[in-house]
Amino acid sequence: MHAEIAEQQADITRLLLHHVHAPVTGTHFIRGVLPASAPSSVIRVVMGEANAYAPDELIAYEIPLQWDSEPATAHGITALLRTLVTDTRIYSSERISQVMGMLLVRVDLSALEAPAPTTDDRALVILRCFAQPYTEEEPSPLLRGFCFRDEDRLRLYLNAADAPEAIAVDVRPSNATTALLASLPSLLDEEQYWTEDDSDPHCTHVVNLTDW
Repeated sequence: MHAEIAEQQADITRLLLHHVHAPVTGTHFIRGVLPASAPSSVIRVVMGEANAYAPDELIAYEIPLQWDSEPATAHGITALLRTLVTDTRIYSSERISQVMGMLLVRVDLSALEAPAPTTDDRALVILRCFAQPYTEEEPSPLLRGFCFRDEDRLRLYLNAADAPEAIAVDVRPSNATTALLASLPSLLDEEQYWTEDDSDPHCTHVVNLTDW
């Protein structure tokens, strides 16, 4: 079960990456995608303005991975996010909490009118079919999510084959050399780089490669 959730989280993350640079709407960008652990069939999308890093500048929306018994899609989530970030409704206290210092909103799909993807959303699906065709060969390690932790600290969530939780890897974009990226899979097992982050429930531990 957790393998299927991990694959779905990875597929959605891959298809949302362009919204790091391109706004979902207005001034709202994706600043992270957090992979919730099995058995939770959800994904948490972190929204904020461009170059927002501080937790109090970000909101994480917890979105179910199943919509009316159908798997959630990236373009469906994009359409939903447009509604969420422009919605002025007041959420009940039981649907609001905090995670990693960010406001966390648990989205109730039954309380929202199902948003329709735009024509551009559907065009992007067509273009990806040719530019990024589906392949059954998955990358290793599998990227299940990411989150900007500060201006020069990016957390990657990579799949752990033997556990439902991901492994977090912290890197500095300013120092993400080809050598580091090539060596990263082998460095995951190097315990000298392991640290704990009790504030992050989305991983078993953190591999700190910021000084590698």
